Amino acid sequence: MTTQEGSPAKARRGRRPGTSTTRQAILDAARARFAGDGFAATTIRRVAADAGVDPSQVIQFYRSKEELFAAVMAIPPAALQRFSTAFEGPDDHLGERVVRAYLGAWEGAPEESEPLMAMLRGAIVNENASEQLRDFIQSRLLEGTRTRTDADAALRAGLASSMLVGLVTGRRIIGVPTLVEADTDELVTILAPAIQQILAPQPETVDDKGGRV
Repeated sequence: MTTQEGSPAKARRGRRPGTSTTRQAILDAARARFAGDGFAATTIRRVAADAGVDPSQVIQFYRSKEELFAAVMAIPPAALQRFSTAFEGPDDHLGERVVRAYLGAWEGAPEESEPLMAMLRGAIVNENASEQLRDFIQSRLLEGTRTRTDADAALRAGLASSMLVGLVTGRRIIGVPTLVEADTDELVTILAPAIQQILAPQPETVDDKGGRV
């Protein structure tokens, strides 16, 4: 075979054109499906249809729905940054900053909120997803309060995370009418003081009569 005849064969080596684009299309479609339908109702066939590919191509990249779900769980850097910045600054308004950060991430732009909603819906029916969600939220709160020396800091972070997850679940999944109808400012006004007291409790003082104030 001559060099000229062998050139086309060399040109065909390597990754096929469009592979990365197809993979991204599948991830985008899966993220929207898991966020909208939850883990149980999402199927490979539906994801493939949304992505405009054959189901076999989904399986080619992700061997199962569980593996696809795991890939979708990657949390966008923007969401992590939002959570981290909530703990910057003095403790005076920590509760308000944390509540606004979580609502902003869970209910904000699709690129941030859909992966989080996928985790939340998946956690209801999938133990692995439930563990991922618990670890993710608590780790964010623990990271933010790592400078504290409270012996019960981990417990406080767990309590705060439960309250925040409960709020999002009530609004976005269960659809409790009063929670759905409430705007962000209303929710912050009511919930922030409780989160404030949990994450940044004020030390008790004793008055001149020995009573706690």
